[in-house]
Amino acid sequence: MKKATVSVIIPTYNRAAWLPHAIDSVLQQDVPPAELIVVDDGSEDETPEVVRRYADVIYVQQEQKGPAAARNTGVEIASGEWVAFLDSDDRWLPKKLLRQLDFLHQNPDFRAVYTNERWIRNGTFVNQGKRHKKYGGEIYLHCLPLCIISPSSILMHKPLFQELGGFDPDLPACEDYDLWLRLSAHHAVGFIDEALIEKYGGHEDQLSRQWGLDVYRVIALEKMLQQQDLRLDYRLATIAELVRRCEILEIGFMKNGKTQEAASYREKARFWKQGA
Repeated sequence: MKKATVSVIIPTYNRAAWLPHAIDSVLQQDVPPAELIVVDDGSEDETPEVVRRYADVIYVQQEQKGPAAARNTGVEIASGEWVAFLDSDDRWLPKKLLRQLDFLHQNPDFRAVYTNERWIRNGTFVNQGKRHKKYGGEIYLHCLPLCIISPSSILMHKPLFQELGGFDPDLPACEDYDLWLRLSAHHAVGFIDEALIEKYGGHEDQLSRQWGLDVYRVIALEKMLQQQDLRLDYRLATIAELVRRCEILEIGFMKNGKTQEAASYREKARFWKQGA
């Protein structure tokens, strides 16, 4: 494998206080990337002033379109053969890119590789549960129950990202879950079982704190079932997961007094139970 060129993309929105930690963690890599692109998704805080302190960072501003569109914008202008993403409230450890490039050198057939991670919530390290265990290789079945790949941990061949169609900008959340399903359905994914990123939780603007995100996971699962070439065992597992998510949403909407929404997911679960 020839020497890889890596473009790093940081999407951000109103995180001026967090952003320097993310940028610095990229610039302090043992193996620096070819370029660092910050895509400002319509911030209204001091984000422009923060980024302009860094002479070598490419800064792009756009109207707010969401994290999926911001990442896609970064990939469109990236000059590197490989792309990596870093959420603006996360940070990389210094050997992150080095370990991934070494993995790709030793495993040239892989076109994507991700790493393990550390969790920090309200300043305290948090242990991951057993259900968050991560895997390498054919991981589609492991990606169905939850999003095991953090966007901040992935390094992906840019042509592969483009072949997959990138992140779905129509999804305001769970766009990563959607892309990893499309990725792992047809490609083996490399995994480095070393915590090489730090994910920070507990702040109010995290989408993952909201109830009802299964609405978007159901959309992602139904998209997978539209693929004619999806393996039979993958299809059956996808249907089972889709039914489970619909049943969770039905219960949740009923608790919130939204009977019409609950009925729609009850009907959707019934439809897929019949084998569609």
